[in-house]
Amino acid sequence: MPRLLPPLAALALLVPAVTAAAPALAQERPTQERPGEKPAQKAAPSVGADTLKPQQPAHQPYLAEGMMPDTVAILPPPPASHSAAEAADKAAFNATRALKGTTRWELAASDVAEGAPAILDNFACVLGTRLDQARVPALMTLLERARLDIARGTRSPKLHYRRLRPFVGNEAPICVQRSQQLADSYSYPSGHASQGWAYALIMASLVPEKASAILVRGRAYGESRVICGVHWMSDVEAGRTNGAAIVAALQANAAFRADLDRARADLGKALAGGGPAPDPAACAREETATRMPEL
Repeated sequence: MPRLLPPLAALALLVPAVTAAAPALAQERPTQERPGEKPAQKAAPSVGADTLKPQQPAHQPYLAEGMMPDTVAILPPPPASHSAAEAADKAAFNATRALKGTTRWELAASDVAEGAPAILDNFACVLGTRLDQARVPALMTLLERARLDIARGTRSPKLHYRRLRPFVGNEAPICVQRSQQLADSYSYPSGHASQGWAYALIMASLVPEKASAILVRGRAYGESRVICGVHWMSDVEAGRTNGAAIVAALQANAAFRADLDRARADLGKALAGGGPAPDPAACAREETATRMPEL
């Protein structure tokens, strides 16, 4: 029986997301299964295709390699060992474990979801409308493409500093399931906080009359990572700086600005047309949670 090599794309799925480079494309080789053997795993979809709709081309980032901000240079290093800043990080982690079971903990758990679809849910109370993705295709394209730039800008400092997450080495409660993959991924800066703040800045520019409320929600989204126990406070603070730096670079990109204008028109029509209102009780709980001091 010929020796079989697993596809590189399948191997890449076993590597933590923050350390994985884009997998080379590999064709699936035909195999003959013996009785009792499990079927061979199919190759992953091409990285050139949309993962949700493989027949569609994948979104591409806006920023060329030379236009991506050097986020390693922009961000300060994470707190040094035995420094006052590290002590503050540990104090925040320890204190926020007591929030388990509270409204703020529940919001943090719901904020684990990320990406463009999640942003519509995150800002539903602020916007006063639950938006269907199908009604705002230009906005979804804008956010999905920007997300690729945010991910690239977050990956470099994560790999550079390789900071461990706060729950590693202890059994303190966190709001997500513990996994080796999560433990092996790096903490600084927070990717959620980078994305949440970048998305909040973008949404604030699209709906300026609600900018303050949008930015409050974007701040709380990042801070949910501290409540969850999966990031240090300094990771979240760096994430906000990181997200702002990437959005600043995006503003200079003509394709981003064109998509921003299309998304503004798209979102304006959707909001004017109305839609199902979010649950008032859930929005009241969110408002209370976002105003709660963390410590």
